[in-house]
Amino acid sequence: MANTAQARKRARQAVKQNAHNSSLRSELRTAIKKVIKAVEAGDKAAAQVVFQSSVSTVDSIADKKIIHKNKAARHKSRLSAAIKAMA
Repeated sequence: MANTAQARKRARQAVKQNAHNSSLRSELRTAIKKVIKAVEAGDKAAAQVVFQSSVSTVDSIADKKIIHKNKAARHKSRLSAAIKAMA
């Protein structure tokens, strides 16, 4: 348990920030899953539209340092490659 007022406040803030970051990570995973689902459905045009919205989500979460910029780039690259591989 925190002993000082400062430590108690930091503990409160950490709980709040953790909840916020968790919701952003969840939003990221949802965006990625939407693209994967569109690719698996086989509709290339729809997949590209969903991909464009997902890219902005991934970038904004990387900008907030919830995930590393290289991880964001890796996700975008793999999703893009999956769309390009569609016939």
